[in-house]
Amino acid sequence: MHRITPLDRLRYAFDNYMARGTVALIGGLALLSALVIFLIGLMMTLFQIAPGDASEPVSLPEAIWRSLMRTLDPGTMGGDEGWRFRLSALAVTLGGIFVISALIGVINNGIEGKLEQLRKGRSRVVEAGHTVILGWSEQVFSIISELVLANANQRRSCIVVLGNHDKIAMEDEIRDKVGSTGRTRVVCRTGNPIDLADLEIASPHTARAIIILSPETDDPDSNVIKAMLAITNNPNRRAEPYHVVAEIRDPKNMEAARMVGKDEVELVLVGDLISRIIAQTCRQSGLSVVYTELLDFGGDEIYFRAEPGLVGRTFGEALTAYATSAVIGWRPTGGRPALNPPMPTRLNAGDELIVIAADDDTIHLAEADQVVIDERAIHLVDPPAPRPERSLILGWNWRAPAIVNELDHYVAPGSAMKVVCEFDDAAVEVERQCGQLKHQTVEVQTGDTTDRRTLDSLAVTGFDHIIVLSYSDTLDEQQADARTLITLLHLRDIVDRSAHEASIVSEMLDLRNRALAEVTRADDFIVSDKLVSLMLSQVSENKQLNAVFADIFDPEGSEIYLRPASEYVALGQPVNFFTVTAAARQRGQVAIGYRLRAQASDAARAYGVVVNPDKARPVTFSDADRIIVVAEG
Repeated sequence: MHRITPLDRLRYAFDNYMARGTVALIGGLALLSALVIFLIGLMMTLFQIAPGDASEPVSLPEAIWRSLMRTLDPGTMGGDEGWRFRLSALAVTLGGIFVISALIGVINNGIEGKLEQLRKGRSRVVEAGHTVILGWSEQVFSIISELVLANANQRRSCIVVLGNHDKIAMEDEIRDKVGSTGRTRVVCRTGNPIDLADLEIASPHTARAIIILSPETDDPDSNVIKAMLAITNNPNRRAEPYHVVAEIRDPKNMEAARMVGKDEVELVLVGDLISRIIAQTCRQSGLSVVYTELLDFGGDEIYFRAEPGLVGRTFGEALTAYATSAVIGWRPTGGRPALNPPMPTRLNAGDELIVIAADDDTIHLAEADQVVIDERAIHLVDPPAPRPERSLILGWNWRAPAIVNELDHYVAPGSAMKVVCEFDDAAVEVERQCGQLKHQTVEVQTGDTTDRRTLDSLAVTGFDHIIVLSYSDTLDEQQADARTLITLLHLRDIVDRSAHEASIVSEMLDLRNRALAEVTRADDFIVSDKLVSLMLSQVSENKQLNAVFADIFDPEGSEIYLRPASEYVALGQPVNFFTVTAAARQRGQVAIGYRLRAQASDAARAYGVVVNPDKARPVTFSDADRIIVVAEG
C-alpha cells in the first residue's frame, strides 16, 4: 500500500485550494504579491535608502508604500532625487517589471496548466474512511443521494467517484440531479476502475466501503470482476479486509465473482433481484413500496440490535417487546441472519435481533403497561386454497425470462403465462431459459404493445396479473418509458370499460416518469435501477444486510406478503398493532405493517403503506386492507 507522505498531503491540499475557483486564485496571487512588496520594502528600511539627501530614518510602512508605487507604475520615479535612491528605485522598478511580471506570467501559465489538469481529474485523492464508487451510470445519483442521507449525522464524510467520464461533466451532472450534499463532500476523478494506476487515484486502500457499478457495456460482468480483482489482488493492497459491494447481472457469473471476492465482496445479483420483485409485486399490490421503505435511508431501516433485557426470552416474545420498532429476525452469535425463525427460538447472550426502526437510537423496549393485546379482536381465518392464475407480460427486456421463472415459484399448478412483445427472438429465449417450469405454461406472441388493436385482441381483462416491461435493451430510457406509458393508458381505458379488475404492474426506468404515469392508476411501479441503487447503498453501510435482503427476496423460506386483514383481526373496529402482531405470531408469522386500500392512490401517504407502525396506536381495518407480514409462502 502506498504510504502517504507530507508532500502528498501538501499536494492534495494545494489541489483542493486550486479547485476552489477564481476568487481563491486571486487571493493567493494577491498574498504572494504582497509578500514580494513587503520584502523589498524591508530591504529599503534596513539599508536606509531614501530620495535625495533625506537624513530621517525610512520607516517600514513608508518603504513598503514606495516599493508598491514603483512596482505598479515605473513613471513615479521621474521626480526622484539623489543617485543613490534613483539607482535603488531603478532596481526596484526593474524587479517589478521583470521579476513580478515574470512571476505573474509563470503563475498564469501554471494556473492554466493546473486548471487543465484539474479538469482531467487525475490528481490523487487523499482521504480516509470515505466511500468509493467505481464506475458511472444513472445509479450514481441515487446512491449518492442515499449515502448523503446516511451520513447526515456525520461531521465529515466523503464520497469519491471514479469513472470514465470528464471530471467537470460528472460534477455538473451530480450537482444538477442530486443537489446539495450537505456535510458530505463529493469528489470526482476520471479513470478506468480496472486500471491499477487509475484505481490508486481514488485511494481505495483507505476507504471504508467500495461500490462497483455495472458499466453500460455488452459484457458488464467481466468489467465488474476485473475491478474486484484490481482491488483484492492489488500489489499495494492493505492487510485489513476490504468492504466491497458489487452488482452482477448474469447468474452464470456469480460463481466466478464469489471466487474472486471471497469474504471481502458482497454481491448483488441484479437480474434476479428485480425479477423477483416484479414477480412478487404483480401478485401483491404495494409490495414495491414496502421494499423501497426498507431499502432507502429516508424512513425506517433494518438494524441489528443486541438486547440484554431479552436474553432467555423466546423470539415470539420479542415481537411485542418494542412499541416503535418491529422485530423481523434473529442472528445467533457467529451465525447467519434468519428471518422469522421458529417462535420458540430462545435468545442467548450475544445474539442479535433484526429490527426495523426509524434509527438505531430509537430502539427502546416498551414499558409493561404499553403492551396491550385485545384477545377478543384476534380473528384468525384460513386463507382460501390457491387457484390457477393467468398472467400477461407486455414488452420485453433481458429480465423477462427470469420473471417467468420467478413467477413459477408462486402460482398454483395449472397456471398460464402469455408474453406479447416486438422482440423476434423472444420465443427462442423463453424456450432456452424457461425449460424447467413446474406450475405454468408459457405462450409467446409477437405484437406491438402500444397498439390498441393488439391489446383488444388479447382480451386483457381475462388475465389476473399484467406486467408491462420497458424496452430497455433497444431504446433509451425516455423512449422506453414513453412506450410503457402509452401501453398503460390503453390498459387503464380497457379495464375501466369492463367490470373486471386486473392487477397491473409496470417497470419504469426514470423515477421522474413515475409521476407522469400516476394518471394510469396502475397498481404498482417498479423503478428497477432505483431499487438496485438503494440496496447497494444499504449494503455499503452494513455488509450484514446483504444476507438479510437475500433472504427476503429468495422464494425459499420466509418472504414479505400482504395478506387480507380479515385473516388476522376483526374488521370495522379499532385495534392496536400489538394485537395484530400477536395474531400473526399465532400463525408463525411476523407482522411489520399494513396497507390501507382507501389511501392506495395517495402518494403523500406512501400509497397507503405503513411500515413499522406505533403498536400502541389503534387503527380500523376494512375488508380491502392488508397486513404486511414476514411469512413462509
